[in-house]
Amino acid sequence: MTAPADPSRWADLGPRATSAAVMIAVGTGCVVAGGVWFQMVTVFVTAIMIWELWTMIEPQGPTRGMLLAAMVASVLSGQLALQETWGLSLFLLASLAGALTLRRERMTFFFFALAVQLAGWGLVTFRTDYGFFWILWLIGVVVITDIAGYFAGRLIGGPKFWPRVSPKKTWSGTVAGWVGAAGVGLLFDQFAQVGPEIVPLSIALSMASQWGDIAESALKRRMGVKDSSALIPGHGGLFDRFDAMLGASLFMLLVSALAGVPVVSS
Repeated sequence: MTAPADPSRWADLGPRATSAAVMIAVGTGCVVAGGVWFQMVTVFVTAIMIWELWTMIEPQGPTRGMLLAAMVASVLSGQLALQETWGLSLFLLASLAGALTLRRERMTFFFFALAVQLAGWGLVTFRTDYGFFWILWLIGVVVITDIAGYFAGRLIGGPKFWPRVSPKKTWSGTVAGWVGAAGVGLLFDQFAQVGPEIVPLSIALSMASQWGDIAESALKRRMGVKDSSALIPGHGGLFDRFDAMLGASLFMLLVSALAGVPVVSS
């Protein structure tokens, strides 16, 4: 006889759905508007993620963490507005300044802070250089990967993907994310006609987003915390929600630099 389903596994669905709806509404508006609106929300999210990174490493020093987040926001505001590649050196300075003021995990902070800033810059650059449809595709792949993984992991379950790092992530959820991403790629090709290569690219982007999630999970286990913060009901912190976007943005920065991105047909 089959054991009754455990209702507790869906306990976070309500808060997650409500918070996700708000974030999607705000995010969609800024993505559509582009320009300074998309830049502003990206700077805000990036600065909060830097603060959350700081407080995970040094919980007793949130004031300095907030000052660091403000400094990063200022650096990003100038850099994202100028879109000058030389200004990326400012990201090194912001990451180094934060690392030197910490008492431990200095290299951890440096590399994660640098990755977060580069990812934020990458998103704004990608939106500016390639337009609305491509950034919509990127966000769509990340969101569907997360949604498909969430439901498949709870409905199907099965072997864990990497239990030592991410105890909740299953192989069923991981593969479901790839399938969902392929579907987004096929749908995108129907409207934008970018060619069949969009499907494997979507799957690769899905994998990159999952590795962003895994990297943050490893960070939280190393720091001994459950969530990056408690800012978002049902989700934890912004780092917990945008870790996948971090991996996806860095991946597309690499792809656009090495191979370029095809032009979307009008």
